[in-house]
Amino acid sequence: MEDLDPMPSRAVAVADHQPAHVYVRRPEDLAATREALKDPPGIDEILDDDGKKANGLDHPCSGEPDAVAASDAWFTYYYWLDGARAPDVAQLVEIHRKPATTRRAVHDPEDPYVRLKAAKPVARKKLGMRYRLAVVPLDASPVRGSHGRLPTSDEEGPLVLVSTPPAQYPAA
Repeated sequence: MEDLDPMPSRAVAVADHQPAHVYVRRPEDLAATREALKDPPGIDEILDDDGKKANGLDHPCSGEPDAVAASDAWFTYYYWLDGARAPDVAQLVEIHRKPATTRRAVHDPEDPYVRLKAAKPVARKKLGMRYRLAVVPLDASPVRGSHGRLPTSDEEGPLVLVSTPPAQYPAA
């Protein structure tokens, strides 16, 4: 099993679907980190302070720099090189022990018994008992769609439906 130990790393990326916060330990490594982020396919933007502000990512916990995936791509948190050595948590529906949240709700489409395997843990959960739900595949390709990027147009942005006419809401 491989475990992530980010402490000795000079730079670490924490992925959350399409944005990734990249934390650089020493300021003198920032230029090399930015350069390394230019080549990988699927990275659309590398955000500096102004870019983070324009994307609503300028908060104290944001990385330096931040990366944004292309509209048809997303970042995975996989840090292991061999699926056989993936940590146990990789196949669990357990968001608090993973270094990112990209695949917490995807079940294994190759497993014909995945629903049957999930029945007992779900029943235990409903009864208030401890449970372990291990139905997430190591193959990230079933993930479709993503989030985290700003929409490219208003038509692609969020839609809010209300039953009360807008005139009744207080003016902002």
